[in-house]
Amino acid sequence: MAGDVRLEPVSERNLESLLSVAAAEADPTDVMPPVEAPAGWSQARREAFREFHRASFAGLPGPTRTRMYAVLAAGEVVGVIRMTRCAEPEAVETGLWLGRSARGRGIGAAALRELLHKAAAAGMRRVVAATTPDNRGALSVLTNCGARLREANGQVHAELSLDVTPKDH
Repeated sequence: MAGDVRLEPVSERNLESLLSVAAAEADPTDVMPPVEAPAGWSQARREAFREFHRASFAGLPGPTRTRMYAVLAAGEVVGVIRMTRCAEPEAVETGLWLGRSARGRGIGAAALRELLHKAAAAGMRRVVAATTPDNRGALSVLTNCGARLREANGQVHAELSLDVTPKDH
């Protein structure tokens, strides 16, 4: 499955598919910032999800300084990976979520490798990420892609240098 993974910029064309996957296979707090709305995937939360993703449509030069990509596996939307410009030039921060049915199949590492290529093509030299020590899936993806990890203050910080080609496991 990991060999058939591609990234597509999030747009109106794939936004509803993305929302469907999020609502069916993810917790709202894992896929978007907190919002004042009833618990679960209420109508208000669904609209906030749409607006959160629409805000990134302008990409790295836009106001959010973020490019979000739908992660497609075998042609189906299964999650999102993003890159957001850091204050440091030539660096972006990344984050990823996948629907539950797409986890543990190598899709996350394949998506991150694709994002690393896109970041390098955009002139970036470094990609960073942060997660928690108990997020084994994220740690596995980061490690499989060659990230240097360090733990501090209850967070694991990852750094991927784009001066070397990401590992193709």
